[in-house]
Amino acid sequence: MPDLTGKVAIVTGCASGIGAATVRRLVADGAQVLGTDIDAQGGAALCQEIGTRFAQQDVSDEQRWDEVVAEAVEAFGRLDILVNNAGKVSGRSIGDVDMAAWSQVIGVNLTGTMMGCRAAIRAMTKNPGGASGAIVNIASTTAITPLPTDVGYSASKAGVRALTKSVATWCAQQGNAIRCNTVIPGATDTGILAEAEKATPGLKQVVAATSPLKRLADPAETAAAIAFLASDECPYMTGADMLVDGGMMSLHPGF
Repeated sequence: MPDLTGKVAIVTGCASGIGAATVRRLVADGAQVLGTDIDAQGGAALCQEIGTRFAQQDVSDEQRWDEVVAEAVEAFGRLDILVNNAGKVSGRSIGDVDMAAWSQVIGVNLTGTMMGCRAAIRAMTKNPGGASGAIVNIASTTAITPLPTDVGYSASKAGVRALTKSVATWCAQQGNAIRCNTVIPGATDTGILAEAEKATPGLKQVVAATSPLKRLADPAETAAAIAFLASDECPYMTGADMLVDGGMMSLHPGF
């Protein structure tokens, strides 16, 4: 288990799913965590249960990023970890997407992630002891094999992969110890999937079948990968994609 004792983390989209599991895991590993979510009720309840801090945040709001990072630094004295987990789907194909739906999903998934990286790096460069930290951006298997039914989500998550690599290499060229990696979850049992199941009964079974393991991932399994990347266990790992997909991307679709 990674030792995150003394580390300070921000986790976005903490109210449910992978975000909630990540807050639980990082706290269990010793980190001090500020969880954020646009869902104030759900996020606050989760953080209160765990005994950590919460701040309401719309990750597409540039000013709010500066405020949230400042709150973490003021409360804990530094920032070591950022998990850009907050995300949004549009459910719109290229045939029916409008600019409002496109702009909203790009604003949250891609622009929000970029602004998080920027704000975190500014804080991490001022850490006592020198510039250091770990940023973990959450993408999706749709970044590799896009969904025809959601052009905005697919494009934004592909953008997150490229963004991560750009951030990672820039930080490396600056000579600091700030790393940036991507986690790519596969079919995961989250609230988004549960809501979709209501509209499409049997969807979970169909989605689970896309993995050779023939099951959905528990969010805690993805959180474990995030905790590893956030820790000091992998100091030479930056700009990488870590698949947590149950083998989905390894299987030919014909089989």
